[in-house]
Amino acid sequence: MSLMGSLWTGVSGLQTSNNALNTTAHNMSNLDTTGYTRQQVAQGTRTYVTIAKSRPNWKQYGLGVSYTLTRQERDYFLDLNYRRESGRSAFYDVATNTMEEVEYILGESNEGHEFSESLSNFWTAIQELSKDPTSSVNQNLFVTRAHEFTTRASAVYTSLCQYQDNLNQSIVKEVNNINKYAEEIELLNQKIMSVEAGGIEHANDLRDRRNLLLDKLAQLGNISCKEDASGYVTVRFENVNIVQGGLVNKMELYTDPQTGFYTPYWKMLANGSYDEKGKMVVTEADIQSALVYDLSKEISSDLNTDIGSLKCMLLVRGDHRATYKEIKDYPPDADPNDPSQKVEGWYDRNISQSIVMNIQAEFDQLINAVVTKVNDILAEAAESAGAADVSDYLRDENGNPYQLFVKTIEGDDWTVSNITVNGVLRQNPSLLSFRLPDHSEDNATIEKLKQAFEEKIYTLNPNVATPVGFTDYYKNLVSQVANSGSVFRGIQDSQTVATDALLYAREQVVGVSSDEELQNMIKFQNAYNASSRYINVISEMLEHILTTLGR
Repeated sequence: MSLMGSLWTGVSGLQTSNNALNTTAHNMSNLDTTGYTRQQVAQGTRTYVTIAKSRPNWKQYGLGVSYTLTRQERDYFLDLNYRRESGRSAFYDVATNTMEEVEYILGESNEGHEFSESLSNFWTAIQELSKDPTSSVNQNLFVTRAHEFTTRASAVYTSLCQYQDNLNQSIVKEVNNINKYAEEIELLNQKIMSVEAGGIEHANDLRDRRNLLLDKLAQLGNISCKEDASGYVTVRFENVNIVQGGLVNKMELYTDPQTGFYTPYWKMLANGSYDEKGKMVVTEADIQSALVYDLSKEISSDLNTDIGSLKCMLLVRGDHRATYKEIKDYPPDADPNDPSQKVEGWYDRNISQSIVMNIQAEFDQLINAVVTKVNDILAEAAESAGAADVSDYLRDENGNPYQLFVKTIEGDDWTVSNITVNGVLRQNPSLLSFRLPDHSEDNATIEKLKQAFEEKIYTLNPNVATPVGFTDYYKNLVSQVANSGSVFRGIQDSQTVATDALLYAREQVVGVSSDEELQNMIKFQNAYNASSRYINVISEMLEHILTTLGR
């Protein structure tokens, strides 16, 4: 090789070492950057010059080293597993947080409405009433405790409804984030293809940002992605293409006109009409084929149906305010007194999988049972004393039996949100005299009130076999929430361990080690110095030849 050619070999070493040092410095400067992937220099040989093709080996000399590319160190299978498990972890995070919130609402520390105390006080008032039914003090206590009972019951149910509304707003944020991530991924796809179109540069930092967005998207739902030869990544969200072929299939939200609850659907798959302003208008029927989730499917890790925080939010929120009727398999708009309107399996299909709706229905069932039972006993006592034209015992001025509890809206069902204490009795509790027409005490009616609290004929839901009384019913409800919360916390803890293990394994591949990068820096510095000295030697040889031998 000529001396001038040897200079080129030295220069190639300088260039390659300099580029390698820049890559190492880039790694070091991004040591704590979220989503950054360690970059590694790939070196190769430049084209060989062939002098002769003699056997057994050709005579060739090289032209130095080449800086082939800067590649990212990633593991496809670790990415795939981490994203799936992080999505599952996000699902159970939402479930666990919901159980904790429900525990808080039922746990006697929420804004002072300790419901179990009010239920116990109501029971105590009935017991005191049994000692002296005609005492105005006991009668007043009975009505006062009944009012306290309905007030605190309403507060609990209202808190559950407010939490549903909070989840509803969180769903809006989740959907907005999904659309935002999808749009940015599409933008990054275009930039990456533009940078890498020539086959020389690699858009590693852009790829890092795209991978970080895919990680975030995976926590919101079940995703899969595939990169083509041009560097474009197609992304599927819940088995529907959300980023494909230069387009973003955005999610939209359908608002239920009655509840205000949002339901996500795919805009490109929905049927609908357009108004005069060109805005798409859809009905509930229009989006049935475009729904993002089928919430009727069994939730199972084996089926991968327990992935993503958005899906869990939709599940735990439910699609309406649940009531006692649905425990008995009656839809919300059905008449619970008409057996023909009963829909077998309604509770299991529509209520049981939603944490908040299930608690709403079970809690409402307790309130409905207490209220209707007490009212029925008072009405029965009035009827037993004689018709309205014969006796005015426990009857109002119109001859109707006094009802301790009344509906706030007549015609609606006896639900916790539609119950209050009779205002007339609150003003004058002594109207419940419990003194029969013969002036004797009505101990029989008081005994029936006591038996109503003690008889064990109620179950939390159709899947619970053990019957309980009113007091034990609420205790069992709280225990059910606590047990379910413990189960979810256990799953969450196990899932966190699995996700962290995958994250740690992935960080071993993609993470930057300062010690390793410092070693590489020393190595490339020495290589740079060696190339520099090599060039100096060749330069001195040329100078010697030109100045000494060239005379």
